[in-house]
Amino acid sequence: MSLSRPHPTARSCPPARDRWSARPSRGGAIDAASHTEDGRRYLLWKNDGNCCELATRIYLQPVSWDGTRTTGEPVALIGQDREWEGKLVEAPTLVRRDGRYVLFYSADFYGDHHYKTSYAVATRLTGPYVKATTPLMSTESFGGAVRGPGGQDVVTGPDGQDRILFHGWSHDGPERRFLYAADLGFADGRPVVRGSKVLHQAESARVHRAVVRDAAEALDGRAVGGIDHPDSFVEFSVFAASAGPHTLTVRYGNGSRDGADGPVPASHSLTVNGQAPAEGRVDYPYTGWDNWQQASVLVSLRRGWNTVRLTKGEYYAELDSMEVV
Repeated sequence: MSLSRPHPTARSCPPARDRWSARPSRGGAIDAASHTEDGRRYLLWKNDGNCCELATRIYLQPVSWDGTRTTGEPVALIGQDREWEGKLVEAPTLVRRDGRYVLFYSADFYGDHHYKTSYAVATRLTGPYVKATTPLMSTESFGGAVRGPGGQDVVTGPDGQDRILFHGWSHDGPERRFLYAADLGFADGRPVVRGSKVLHQAESARVHRAVVRDAAEALDGRAVGGIDHPDSFVEFSVFAASAGPHTLTVRYGNGSRDGADGPVPASHSLTVNGQAPAEGRVDYPYTGWDNWQQASVLVSLRRGWNTVRLTKGEYYAELDSMEVV
């Protein structure tokens, strides 16, 4: 895997030839990757259309057993059609997990923090592929610890753990591009990368004896309130790529008041997989209602699915969402 290369927009298009193996009329073919299945080999590649203000697409094409010649026509799998993808999709990686095909790809401008990695899934090799609604890895999802993560590949170690390898700009100067590795898991065929934030909306969790309501400034315009009873709870299903410590960051609103004492802090009791962690609660400083802020707590998660439950604690607080890192 190359750790750095000139950005495609720095090149001009060569004269047009009508051959799929090169296709200069479409910008040329770059970013080749291999996929093997049932004794057949396939080539994944990208037409470099962004060099010439043309559309980019990722293609799948059958090739000979040794990969030296094409044996069939290419099939377009995805193109750039999301605003956050910028002018391109590139760097394909294809794996099959949990009965689904998962096509990883990079998008946007390689030369700065806008570069990112996402994925699309399909039940058939040739698609149709359905893209994730948000990037899998980005500068924002890593909290700036890695900037512009892309150029990914997937490997499986001798321990059976999948890992994703990728490159990214250093978070502090001088500007250098590094190779990174992170644990990778698949939640029902959809990838989860350790260290990259996963957002869980409270209104999509299991809500018991509480109320989903419209909420100003909440991330999806809705939040969970009325977590006011001893048996009230909001329960999240959380997937961890690997076991160990993870940070839960809760986006909450607390407008609790106690008579003459005025505004007061609130809390929710916390359990993970039915057990109270060492912290055992999430504390919420006063914010006022519909003023959403964040509170974090460190917990231990097992590899795979986990159940995280928040129940009524001191006074009252509402939930917008929870991020897991």
